[in-house]
Amino acid sequence: MKSNSVKRGRNFLHTPGPTNIPDRILNAMHRPAIDFSGPDFLELAIEIFRDIKPIFRTEGRVFIYTSSGHGAWEAALANVLSPGDKVLVPETGQFSASWTDMARTLSIEADYLTNDWRHGIDPDEVEQKLRDDKQHAIKAVLTVQTDTGTSITSDIPAVRRAIDAANHPALLMVDTIASLGTIDFRMDDWGVDVAVGASQKGLMLPPGLGFTATSEKALRAAEACTMPRNYWDWRNRQDDAHYRWFCGTAPEHLIFGLREAINMVMEEGFDRIFARHARLAGAVRKAVGVWAEAGAIDFNAAVEAERSNSVTTIRVADGYDGDAVRAACRDNFQIALGGGLGQLQGRAFRIGHMGDLNEPMILGCLAGVEAALQVCGIPHGRGGAQSAIDHLAATAASA
Repeated sequence: MKSNSVKRGRNFLHTPGPTNIPDRILNAMHRPAIDFSGPDFLELAIEIFRDIKPIFRTEGRVFIYTSSGHGAWEAALANVLSPGDKVLVPETGQFSASWTDMARTLSIEADYLTNDWRHGIDPDEVEQKLRDDKQHAIKAVLTVQTDTGTSITSDIPAVRRAIDAANHPALLMVDTIASLGTIDFRMDDWGVDVAVGASQKGLMLPPGLGFTATSEKALRAAEACTMPRNYWDWRNRQDDAHYRWFCGTAPEHLIFGLREAINMVMEEGFDRIFARHARLAGAVRKAVGVWAEAGAIDFNAAVEAERSNSVTTIRVADGYDGDAVRAACRDNFQIALGGGLGQLQGRAFRIGHMGDLNEPMILGCLAGVEAALQVCGIPHGRGGAQSAIDHLAATAASA
């Protein structure tokens, strides 16, 4: 082994998923397997299905899958839509595009409301599309609250108001994968019919659990839809036999971790969690704002109010390479960042700032990124990390 390959200290994980896993969750998972059909696991499963509901702010049923978020996407589609049905999908970036592609592979017709990957959902466009749909062919509106690729957060209550203003019966489906546990999401209050979530971001768990939270309207749609499905089928997972809740062997150790994650969320409280994410995101945005002064980098999200508290996507000007910044961070400073996705591949890098994070972790990341910009020869305003320090110092008294 070459001496220069030896690395000391911790790696700074700032990918927008997976995120840092707290020791408490790792320790909760570090235990022997148990009989998943026995009374101890049955008691735990009952608790989990009850206590996951407040995470989504819902009284509705939540289904848990051994899957990625993509699996939860498919579960949402397969349970409320039939082949040949039509959906409306406002474009917000890579993940609205990918969910659309998945719908099309299931023989669902997708009306894709194109956008520029720099702005959130336009509720007026949604309302007009639904008003024009006189026959109510559109069965659902598929939205992404925070698109991880573009770091744009859209106004979901405004979409609900648009659907209602059009007097349209379409289901409102929301991908909360990058937003759940980082910003406010109120499924019942906002009139969301299906919410899709995953374990590896704001919930601080390893990848491997997907969630679909459902309204009564969505459950009724599931009874009527004709999409072929088995593993994803909500109907099968409502059986009295608790092993059917997981469609077979339960992902025990992820459930042990989820129990601890829910405990941690409830201990900190939603208001404090959201305020912490806002402060840390604010520090990142202060740094990026300074770096952008030289003209070679910029926020991808053009509207300040739409900039995510989970992840920041940073564009680089033509002639520069976003992947080179990631490589310099990884190889020189042990910082893991996200890369540009889709049309932003090579043209952006992403700083994740969600989950189990605090101020020194963010500052270490920002200092490393600023050094990497220098290594890569990308013009940038100096003092971005200092600006982040100033922001955190100024807001410390109110934290």
